[in-house]
Amino acid sequence: MIKKKICVLGAFAVGKTSLVEQYVNSIFSDEYHTTIGVKTDQKDVEYKGQNVRLIIWDINGEDDFQKVRPSYLIGAEGFIIIADGTRKETLDTAFELRSLAENTVGAKPVFLIINKKDLKNEWEITNEELAELTTRYPNLLLTSAKTSENVDKVFTLLVEEIMKNQ
Repeated sequence: MIKKKICVLGAFAVGKTSLVEQYVNSIFSDEYHTTIGVKTDQKDVEYKGQNVRLIIWDINGEDDFQKVRPSYLIGAEGFIIIADGTRKETLDTAFELRSLAENTVGAKPVFLIINKKDLKNEWEITNEELAELTTRYPNLLLTSAKTSENVDKVFTLLVEEIMKNQ
């Protein structure tokens, strides 16, 4: 069995834990739970006939009071960095975390996620800004942890990126 560590990063309350719970357990809860430090989950997947165990590190949200520890990122093979479409400022945090990840472990596959697609009518990110982001970040997906839209897809695409570099 091949084991791969994936880190899920983003600002406070962007839906990191909800996204992971939806992917690993097909569960969504409206209750908010703050992640303190790191919560780990795992899921076994198959890639081209190989069994791959994803060790998913759901890392605390970054805000003015809590910062992501670079040591949590050591050994990661890929990253899912999440922003909240209803809070435009979370994009800035996502970009900062992407830099932190690259500076800590070097160039690894990264997917930028804009979560809460189910609340698209409340988004602060305009369609023009989204088009520009898509141009700058080809690995950008819009997800909804609540409806599960594109949740499996982002993990599947990340696994493909990680494994093709093996």
